[in-house]
Amino acid sequence: MDVLEALKTRISCRAFLDKPVPEETVRAILDGAKWSPSGGNLQPWHVYVVANQRLKDFLGLIAEKQKTAPFGEGSEYDIYPKDLKEPYKARRFKCGEDMYATIGVARENKAGRLQQFARNFQFFDAPAALFFAIDRQMGIDQWADLGMFVQSVMLMAREHGLHTCPQEAWAIWPKTIGEFLNMPSELMLFCGMGLGYMDESAPINGLRTERAPMEEWASFSGF
Repeated sequence: MDVLEALKTRISCRAFLDKPVPEETVRAILDGAKWSPSGGNLQPWHVYVVANQRLKDFLGLIAEKQKTAPFGEGSEYDIYPKDLKEPYKARRFKCGEDMYATIGVARENKAGRLQQFARNFQFFDAPAALFFAIDRQMGIDQWADLGMFVQSVMLMAREHGLHTCPQEAWAIWPKTIGEFLNMPSELMLFCGMGLGYMDESAPINGLRTERAPMEEWASFSGF
């Protein structure tokens, strides 16, 4: 698989098969992703991988906590900017509408939308999960480095025939995740990611989000 194919076939997979991912495959993915660039070669990423019974135990813990705290504990950073302006607001809105359309959930069906949102906290049945964190000392430059590392993990997964779902939704459970993983207090949780084999028959996995034409976001001079 070449890079362009990996980029174009990478999606946020929201339905995984009940098929385990071998530990050696996950290790190979992370070992490849470690070659991601970072300013000053700081390599500011930290990754926690959870699978099998350990993952079931974690999801059971979250399910129990959701009974009294359906919206978590509160994230330590803004997942989206406040007062999101155009064209970003419209893009986010369309992404959501297109996703819910694949499973026949109308905008007025708030219960159906909450039910689908709750699927985030089952990792969409992925057999393996990753949590990404960064040292609290780091600034926005290093957060950009972490983002490049996360992208590399997703592309490496495609090379191995796997799919992923990066989920900032997990940022609303920083305390519980930190305690479960014995994460040092100096680390801040960024996101979670489901990893596994995509269920090709699931309608929601048929979603392909649009991309703006290059003319909207690139300018050229000197050619």
